[in-house]
Amino acid sequence: MKSFFVGEIRKLLNGALIQGSDDLLIRNAAYYMERVKNPHTLLFLRSSRKVDWDVIRGCAPCAVITDRLSEELKGIDSCTLILVENIETAYWNFIEYYRGLFQIPVVAITGTCGKTTTKDMIKHILKNNFKIHGTNASANGRTGHFNNLMGIDESTDAAVFETAVGKPGDITNSSKYFKPTIGMITNIGVDHLDGCKTIDGYIQAKGEMVSVLGDDGVLILNADDEKSNKIELDKFNGRIVYFGIHSSSDFQASEVRYGDNGMDFVLTFQHMKYPVFVPGYGEHQVYNALAALAAVHEMEMELEMWLGIGMKKAAERLRTFNNLVRHLEIVSGIAGSMIIDDTWKISINSLEAAFKVLSEMGKEKKRMALLGSLTSLGNYHEEVYLNAGEMIALGGVDVLISVGKMAGKMTGKMARYAEAKGWRGEVYALTKYDDAYRMLKQVLDEHCILLIKGDMYDKSMINLAARLKD
Repeated sequence: MKSFFVGEIRKLLNGALIQGSDDLLIRNAAYYMERVKNPHTLLFLRSSRKVDWDVIRGCAPCAVITDRLSEELKGIDSCTLILVENIETAYWNFIEYYRGLFQIPVVAITGTCGKTTTKDMIKHILKNNFKIHGTNASANGRTGHFNNLMGIDESTDAAVFETAVGKPGDITNSSKYFKPTIGMITNIGVDHLDGCKTIDGYIQAKGEMVSVLGDDGVLILNADDEKSNKIELDKFNGRIVYFGIHSSSDFQASEVRYGDNGMDFVLTFQHMKYPVFVPGYGEHQVYNALAALAAVHEMEMELEMWLGIGMKKAAERLRTFNNLVRHLEIVSGIAGSMIIDDTWKISINSLEAAFKVLSEMGKEKKRMALLGSLTSLGNYHEEVYLNAGEMIALGGVDVLISVGKMAGKMTGKMARYAEAKGWRGEVYALTKYDDAYRMLKQVLDEHCILLIKGDMYDKSMINLAARLKD
């Protein structure tokens, strides 16, 4: 964060100094109590939130902005108090001011899958030439936006943030913090239908990216993604850049094949061809790489320093990218088996990508799939199970296992749809994770490859995957 003296912030917010000093230096800012960890922190204190007075005392000297004074606040030594008329107005005025201090490229990435990987690829490609700030890990929820924004300071050359969608308005809200100059939609699947209600509503929520970019903004889209192509673009006056494999694109991949620990392909860009290798298996990883290269090009164009790297060097840097853990991570399993650990996210898009990798990597093995529960489907359970069943049949899965409270209902429907497509594999529905471990311990051997598909919040599935690894 760029440092301020209290007096600068107070004048900006038209606040009244109740106690303390305008000369206190502010090095951190927080909107939630859990973010108050160090001295010289500025806290926007909402009256509706529970306050831990001991935390504030422990971080003194500090400053608090509030629209409601209390005796507890007044009694804290070395705590500068600023009284404003409305705390929400003061908060947003501060954000508007702080973001306006930095004229840098800012990429906002949304999509059902690939946000974190694409973001980390962008940072990896640029890190040797520029100071790049970005979303920490996958902390892309609404509560993290303020903290992510405060990570920008005078040394930052560019920033890249993930913007998740749980309900309509999320991207519009996140854009108030980040004010992106470049927006990206990696893909749109079926997810968060509990908040967006319908698939069309989910598409529209992702499509908010179009409206938050100004006339000088750049929108990066997946040309092959069916749902992304349903987004209304008629009113967008900026520039659109496409990436893809099967459709004509600005950044186009061809000759895609599985290589040693990753994917090989040929990138065609501005009539030039570049050989590319990206660690991590699956066609989806090629899309992530294309999206990252497109964003890097646009960022450097905005920085007017593209000649500093060039597409050839940008592609070469992807070779040393460390693919994220639990993202279709292939490791040795117990009894000589092969494990594909994909316990980061489970959605219909990521499930399709995982089945493709299982099919490709397991051509000479018994292919087994262990699935956790698909959630946030709203009223679209049947459609998602139908799609999953078709994938199972097409992907050549030999054994389908599900575990968890929804196991029986989910697996039964998936298997029924798969069988309608001619699938004749084995099916097991288990409610207890220990039962799944005992079963797999008995059957796994060097002839088996097991895909473990779960969600980052399903700790039981993550622990089960750890037990099954060698």
